[in-house]
Amino acid sequence: MKLGGVLLGVGFVGLLIIMYQGEDKDKPPTLNKKEHRPVIPSHLTVAPTVIKKRVWLPQCQENKTMESIEGFLKLPAHIRDFLLYRHCRSFPQILNSPKKCGGAAASKDVFLLLAIKSSPGNYERRAVIRQTWGEETSYRGAHVRRIFVSGTSKNEPEDKYLRQLLKTESETYGDILQWDFQDTFFNLTLKQFLFHVWLDEHCPGANFIFNGDDDVFVNTFNVVTYLRSNEADRHLFVGQLIANVGPIRNSGSKYYVPVQVSTSNAYPMYCGGGGILMSRYTAHAIHNKSQDIQLFPIDDVYLGMCLAKASLVPASHMGMRTVGVHVPSAKLDSFNPCYYKELLMVHRFIPYQMLVMWKAIQDPHLACGHKFSFYLGTK
Repeated sequence: MKLGGVLLGVGFVGLLIIMYQGEDKDKPPTLNKKEHRPVIPSHLTVAPTVIKKRVWLPQCQENKTMESIEGFLKLPAHIRDFLLYRHCRSFPQILNSPKKCGGAAASKDVFLLLAIKSSPGNYERRAVIRQTWGEETSYRGAHVRRIFVSGTSKNEPEDKYLRQLLKTESETYGDILQWDFQDTFFNLTLKQFLFHVWLDEHCPGANFIFNGDDDVFVNTFNVVTYLRSNEADRHLFVGQLIANVGPIRNSGSKYYVPVQVSTSNAYPMYCGGGGILMSRYTAHAIHNKSQDIQLFPIDDVYLGMCLAKASLVPASHMGMRTVGVHVPSAKLDSFNPCYYKELLMVHRFIPYQMLVMWKAIQDPHLACGHKFSFYLGTK
């Protein structure tokens, strides 16, 4: 608890400093003992982001015809808003990083692009990710790049300062994409859609993409090792597979989808949105099919819809845990690094846990028995 308090305090002080300034103007851990390959530091530098002058597009008008749908006025406000603006897909881009991948032509040199969905106020999460699993470096010659995808705060007074925060982060790290739409749960699909538009224009050659939330822990060493056995120009879409489910009709649920949004009682197969790995081939297929698919409020289900339209199937990977790790006994420590050393991704972690776990899984003296592989189902 002391460590958590110190790190949270440091993060808060860092946030205050950034806000004040803004106002004034490789050896992967693995059980395969035969591999002893060092991590090679990257000699590439990230070009500073050019903050373009904002060009405002004509405001997308609400679709008044939605109000004639039976039961519309009885729906929760956020669902009414979704229906009224569901057709809106073009928004002014506030912050960009067009040279993140070295330009469209050079983007094939990017082995793995980490595309992380992050709300404006999640500064501490972004700060820790930058210095742990999201570090822009090279893993045995595999170049990894990072980008955070964000909208704007729903709270107007807060939004003024958070825009300045993200602008400062962008100028410092060159890793922020921000569009002028409210960063809400039902707009995660919009965030996903706009990211694929950006990817197609500025980083079309990236071999693989990790698409996930800013509260996940990624073992980047293992991810790179896994992806080396795959081909960028073949279909790959893996995560924690979800099948044989449909819309939740309970209005009290965060995932409530009424019949006014979708009359279908079944979802296509999809992977939990906390963390997904996809190939270049699949990312382009999603972008192409998304142009003709109506936006859906649950972002991971929407990706499943895009895959289905492209006649592609998502797959499960035991190393992708979007619902966390469940240990076999309450007497065991669920935060033991041995449970995470062989996984690819786990949801969810708070900032100090990410930092502690990142250091722990790289400890050369960490000894884990076969029982951990058995419990995790990775062997």
